Amino acid sequence: MALLKRERDELLEQQQATAEVLRVISSSPGDLRPVFAVILENATRLCQANFGLLWLCEGDAYRAVAMHNAPPAFAEVRQREPLVSMSGTTVLAQVARTKRTIQVADIAKDPAYQKNPRNTQLFVKLAGARSVVTVPLLKDNDLIGAFNIYRQEVRPFTDKQIELVETFAAQAVIAIENTRLLNELRQSLEQQTATADVLSVISSSPGELEPVFQAMLENATHICEAKFGNLLLYDGNVFHVRAMHNAPPAWNELRRRDPRFHPGPKHPLARMAATKQLQHIIDLKTDVSYLERDPTLIPIVDLAGARTALVVPMLKENELIGAIVIYRQEVRPFIDKQIALVENFASQAVIAIENTRLLNELRESLDQQTATAGVLHVISSSPGELEPVFRSILDNATRICQANFGTLFLREGEALRVAAHHGSLTKAWDEQWRVGMVLRPDVELQAFQTLSARQPIQVADLSKAPSYLARNPKAVNSVEVGGIRTMVTVPMLKDGEAIGVITIFRTEIRELTEKQIALVTNFAAQAVIAIENTRLFNELRDSLQQQTATAEVLQVINASPGALAPVFEAMLEKAMQLCEADFGGLWTMEEDRYVAVALRGVPQPYATFLAGTNVIPGPGTAPYRFLHGERLIAMTDNAATIES
Repeated sequence: MALLKRERDELLEQQQATAEVLRVISSSPGDLRPVFAVILENATRLCQANFGLLWLCEGDAYRAVAMHNAPPAFAEVRQREPLVSMSGTTVLAQVARTKRTIQVADIAKDPAYQKNPRNTQLFVKLAGARSVVTVPLLKDNDLIGAFNIYRQEVRPFTDKQIELVETFAAQAVIAIENTRLLNELRQSLEQQTATADVLSVISSSPGELEPVFQAMLENATHICEAKFGNLLLYDGNVFHVRAMHNAPPAWNELRRRDPRFHPGPKHPLARMAATKQLQHIIDLKTDVSYLERDPTLIPIVDLAGARTALVVPMLKENELIGAIVIYRQEVRPFIDKQIALVENFASQAVIAIENTRLLNELRESLDQQTATAGVLHVISSSPGELEPVFRSILDNATRICQANFGTLFLREGEALRVAAHHGSLTKAWDEQWRVGMVLRPDVELQAFQTLSARQPIQVADLSKAPSYLARNPKAVNSVEVGGIRTMVTVPMLKDGEAIGVITIFRTEIRELTEKQIALVTNFAAQAVIAIENTRLFNELRDSLQQQTATAEVLQVINASPGALAPVFEAMLEKAMQLCEADFGGLWTMEEDRYVAVALRGVPQPYATFLAGTNVIPGPGTAPYRFLHGERLIAMTDNAATIES
């Protein structure tokens, strides 16, 4: 009866212990420490052991993750050296090989322990352990850890006690698997949240990359448990740091001072650029580039304290456009899921860059179309006027092309005259290149080279151009007074001939893109259209004015039959209006004399002299030459220019 009562009490105690473990498992989702603590406490108590350890597999070793009631000296050594190899002759090594429970009745006499004096010293002398049972933690027959309980006396554990420890081991496996699943779920939700956060930033910042890059780095470093990170863009030769997150102060200052980064040939970034494959460096201090003292790698290790690094390429159609790099300040590899997450962020960065490029192209296209429409509106609203058209062209060309200044020249023979300019560089420069200034032919100057070449010419840095190096006065003035560095000249072509030049300048060394040059070329074509329209408009206006004047004279003739004076007056008035003359006279010839029959606007002294006077044309006078078959085209200060 007493035996049955004791067995009943033991069974009840075991059930209560099992229930307590299950309660802790359910109340501590994702946290294994309280679960391991209660398992070890119950196992050692119910099995009448003195202390116990729980191990989890890590690579080819065990790591001690929990202890209960371990002797202080032994616990201190185990905390300092938590890893134990799975190879060798120890009980843990035998369990790893067999995946079966092993009991050692007296480890002080066990041959496997006697072969290793350190184990004897650690367990027997330091911990006082004698009898031990070791149970594997198995999941689908895969070893994930082990469970030890020790007695400090030689007293083997009973089969029921070993069975109880195996039950606790099974509960530990359940807790580990539940925690793994819960952590995976949390990580998945966290990653989805991070991805959604980045996508939200992308959608709320169209055309802006900086907030997108910052959001990606912040999420990548946080979720991957990294210390800091960088996002770099690649131009085919040099990396440019475009975003940093949580960078150590010294590294942050270095990269902000010099964001351009050209890695050495063995640097992880260089290897990534060459292979277009991610680089996972477990310990940067053992990397070949650090061992060879690559000056481009030393700062990230010595200044920033980086040890483990993950370098993930950003690829667009297999073309490298950048990289995301995250760092840990301890030697701890990134797991596959973390690497996959950063790869996902790299793909999102590429999408954001491409979307931004397309959006900016769309904006540029709309801006250009708006500018073109604006110029055409000015052309249509200012018939016969070129100055507002030229100003509109230069205003739009310089603004869209992000230039500082622009000038439009019209060709006059072999020279160029400033017809319009936009923007202001310096007072001295503005005075030198004022509207109306004539630029004499000079083959060293880019504007005249453009006239001859009849195609756009760009100079990336005027201070290195042959004209400046030869100390051409105009080139020297442009660089040293105007501060001009990059300039583009575009010809204005009509029927294949250059009739002018549009020039736009930047005061920094930054070349215009092909699209920007094409835009200026389009504006040059519009300027030619405006010039031709103005010519045709003026010709039409002149023709209409002449027809109107003729009609008015005919009307006077019809209204004054037999009276010549009003007809002569009307003819003279219309002739002066059309020719924009100040005064004039109409003469009739009587035999060999001219008689003034109408005068208009003639100065008074001359009018008095001519009143009623017959004029005999002398050999040097215009009437005389006219009588002898010459055509008068101009007279200035009594000197006539005659074309036969």
